[in-house]
Amino acid sequence: MTVYMVERSLKGISMEDLGGAQKAAIAKAAEMSAAGTDIGYIRTTFAPDDGRCMCLFEGDSASDIKRLNDEAGIPYDGVVEALDLTP
Repeated sequence: MTVYMVERSLKGISMEDLGGAQKAAIAKAAEMSAAGTDIGYIRTTFAPDDGRCMCLFEGDSASDIKRLNDEAGIPYDGVVEALDLTP
């Protein structure tokens, strides 16, 4: 699977709403995976001062990642292929 980074602008979002969005992404990934789409949520990084948010997912295509976010109702600015360099 390929790693994709979902870029978001969430300036002013509350931590409660951010947590809700994260839970929605995790649940939608599990639902899609159970239905046969190879997809998974990895993690989120959020910069509260300027609202930048980067979420990592793994999947077979950017269109699957976009569909996950669209169906979960989570706004995003873009989806790009990425490298997860976590040691």
